[in-house]
Amino acid sequence: MTIRLAALLLMSLTTIAPSIRAQRSVYIEDLTWPEVQQAIQSGKTSAIIYIGSTEQGGPHMAIGKHNFIARYLAGAIAIKLGDALVYPTLPFAVTGDPIKKTAHMRFPGSVTLTPQTYRAVVHDVALSAADAGFRNIFIMGDHGDGQDVLGAVAKELDAQWRPRGVRVFYVPDVYFKEKQQAHAYEASHGITTHDVHAGTDDTSELMALDAQHHWIRSDKLAPSSGAQTAVTGVDGDPTKATPALGNVFLQYKIDDAVAQIRQQLASR
Repeated sequence: MTIRLAALLLMSLTTIAPSIRAQRSVYIEDLTWPEVQQAIQSGKTSAIIYIGSTEQGGPHMAIGKHNFIARYLAGAIAIKLGDALVYPTLPFAVTGDPIKKTAHMRFPGSVTLTPQTYRAVVHDVALSAADAGFRNIFIMGDHGDGQDVLGAVAKELDAQWRPRGVRVFYVPDVYFKEKQQAHAYEASHGITTHDVHAGTDDTSELMALDAQHHWIRSDKLAPSSGAQTAVTGVDGDPTKATPALGNVFLQYKIDDAVAQIRQQLASR
C-alpha cells in the first residue's frame, strides 16, 4: 500500500467514523432524523423517556445527579431491550415551592416545575414520540416527587393512542422496587441508616458513574438527619457509599425496568 493510498484510507475512515458511531447510539440526540426514521423502520419501535431532576444533593454531590444517572440508565435499558431508542433526559421535575422555599428549593441551584407544567412537558415529549412512529413508549423517573404525574400521563396517552396501535406505559419498578432492594441490600451488609435523600444509595450510584471524580466531593461527605437536614440537604449517611454498592443498585434499576417493560409488552 502506497503512502498516498494509506493516507486516503485514513481520511475516509476518519470521515465515516462519526456516522458509524451515531448509527450505533441508542440516544436520539446523537442521531439525525433520517437515522431515527431508519431505526424505527428496522425494528427499534420502543421509546424510553427517562426523567431526571436538577436539585441539591447535599454539599458532597453535584446538582445534576439525577440527570447523570437517568441518562446512563436509559441507555443501558435500551441496549438490554434491543429495540429501543432514548429521548433526551428531561432535567427538571417537581422539587419544591420557589416562593415558599420548601423542599429542595431552599438550596441554590435547584430547579422546580409546577405539577401542571411538569405534566404538560412529559405529556408533550411522549406525544412527540408517538407522532414519530414509536409503537411502545415507556415513561420512568429517577426523582421521587411527581411519580404519580408520570403514571397519570402514561394512562391518559395510552387511552388516546391505543386505538391507533400505540401503547404508553409507566415503569414504576425502576424507582420504587429498586429503593426497597437497595435498602434491603444495605441492611444485609450492616448499613442500617435510613436513607431518604443524598445518602448511601444515591451517593453510591453517582460514585459508580463518576470515574473522573467530577461530581462527588469526598471531603464533604457527612451524615445528616433531623434538624441538620434543613441545613445540609442530606437525609441519610453518604459516608458509607461506595462505587461497588452503586454498581449493585444501578443494576437493580436496569433489571427491574427491563423485567417490567417485558411484562408490559407481553400483556400488549
